[in-house]
Amino acid sequence: MKLKGKKIGIFIESDFYEHEIWYYHYRFPEEGADLHFFTRLWGQPSLTFKGHEYHAPFECHESFEEIDDAALKTFDAIIVPSAMVSDRLRYTDDFSQLPPATEFLKRAFAEKSILKGIICHGMWLVSPAPELVKGRPVTCHHNLRSDVINMGAIYTDQDVVVDDDLVTGRSGGHAHLFAKQIIELLATR
Repeated sequence: MKLKGKKIGIFIESDFYEHEIWYYHYRFPEEGADLHFFTRLWGQPSLTFKGHEYHAPFECHESFEEIDDAALKTFDAIIVPSAMVSDRLRYTDDFSQLPPATEFLKRAFAEKSILKGIICHGMWLVSPAPELVKGRPVTCHHNLRSDVINMGAIYTDQDVVVDDDLVTGRSGGHAHLFAKQIIELLATR
C-alpha cells in the first residue's frame, strides 16, 4: 500500500467524467490513501451531482470552503479533475473576487508540500489565477492548448507532465496514467 497515511482531496461538481472519478474512487484507496471529495456546498449538508456520460449520481458531503490553512496542510495532494467540474467551480458571485475554488487552489499552490494534480479541462479553474502556471511546463486537453499558452504556461505535448509539485494530464481518458504518476510521486514523498 504505497499511499498508507497519505490524504488526497479531489474537487467534484456536476458533469464530472464518471470513468475518471470512479477510477480515483477505487484506485487511490486501494493504495491506502485517505480520499476526500469536496465541493462548494452553498451552506447545505450535501449535494448530489450527476455525471456527464451516464448521469450517474455522486453525493458529496465535504466543502472546500470549510478547509482552513491548518486543515489544508494535512493534505498530500489536491486534484482538479477533467470535464465540466472546474468550469462549474469557477463561478463567482462577485467578479471583483476570485472564485472560491480558485482561491482554495491558490492556497494549495502556496504549500509546496502539497502535490497539485490538474487534468484536462481542470485548467479552467486555474485561468482566473494564471500566475499559478506561468512559466511552468504543463499539458491539458487539446482544446485548451491556446488557453494555457495565454496563461503563460509552457504547453508540453505529452500525456502526463510533472513539474516539481505540479502534475498535469492531457484528458480524462489518461486518468490512469495521471493517477499512476501521482501515486508514484506521493509514495516517494
